[in-house]
Amino acid sequence: MTSNPPQPAAEGLVLTVAGTGEELRLTDFDLVVAGYTGRDEESVRKHIDELAAIGVPAPDSVPAFYPMEAELATQKADFTVTGTYTSGEVEPVLVRHGGRLFLGVGSDHTDRDLERESVAGSKAACPKPLSTTVVELPANAAFDWDAVRAECSVDGTAYQRGTLEALRVPTEVLALHDAASPTDEHRSLVMFCGTLPLLEGEFTAGSSWELSLTLSDGTAIRHAYTVAVPATI
Repeated sequence: MTSNPPQPAAEGLVLTVAGTGEELRLTDFDLVVAGYTGRDEESVRKHIDELAAIGVPAPDSVPAFYPMEAELATQKADFTVTGTYTSGEVEPVLVRHGGRLFLGVGSDHTDRDLERESVAGSKAACPKPLSTTVVELPANAAFDWDAVRAECSVDGTAYQRGTLEALRVPTEVLALHDAASPTDEHRSLVMFCGTLPLLEGEFTAGSSWELSLTLSDGTAIRHAYTVAVPATI
């Protein structure tokens, strides 16, 4: 099973800061997908064992960090994949830019067939959709991560629902990444920070995805996209 090369976003990313309308443009940045970021380490290990039972390789570390080509990040509302068994998921996305930190919502769309051969390869096979709106995170004040509600639906059916209490705090995940892979702190970074369990426990190869994060003050960050799936011969 193969997937087409992701459609590049040569124009980079354009992000609008909620509440101020400020526009951020990222044309040169690092893209990282963090995996196995569940807060309950015992459950994470159990999940890794379950995946290993169906042939998915175990990660080298927990959390795991997968550097991706920046061109994979896209804000397009639709794209095409060649693999017939791909799926997305709702994820908090941290954007570090200009010495500031922002929160968006995205989807680590993945080729589930390729995942049995290489987790990194399965992630690199698909674009990484990202919202056009972000919220600036306070630099010197507490942020209630556990109150952030995440939801995802596929083809109109609820797929994921819960709060970020189920995940490691995204800023802590970012700190772990920085410690493991020191980089220029002035360089822009986009990091997908993991996801919630699936309501039905099984991946769905759908075509229409809706994602949202809702903060404790009611601010909502949303993104929607469609995936064109080739006909099966």
